[in-house]
Amino acid sequence: MNAVNLRSVEPKKRTDMALEKHDLIHELPEYREQIHQLKMSNAHFQRLFAAYHEADHEVHRIEEGVENPSDEYVNSVKAKRLQLKDELFEMIKAAEA
Repeated sequence: MNAVNLRSVEPKKRTDMALEKHDLIHELPEYREQIHQLKMSNAHFQRLFAAYHEADHEVHRIEEGVENPSDEYVNSVKAKRLQLKDELFEMIKAAEA
């Protein structure tokens, strides 16, 4: 019987489903122009947008298997991303009115 050194085994990357992009433009394509205008003219929107992008990038890296944090941490980052998205969407809708 051959022994397997588990430390040398590469973790499997998820291939069972395509990883979805959750960046704001993909999530809200119909608001592309409003997002651009707010990024150019509203410092608070810029900061929230950057924080959303950072959280989304972190979740994407976790889902790709690049990082392997605890489930609790993953859920907290996803909750932060959702909260930021909600706040950004409210600002987009307010700017549209």
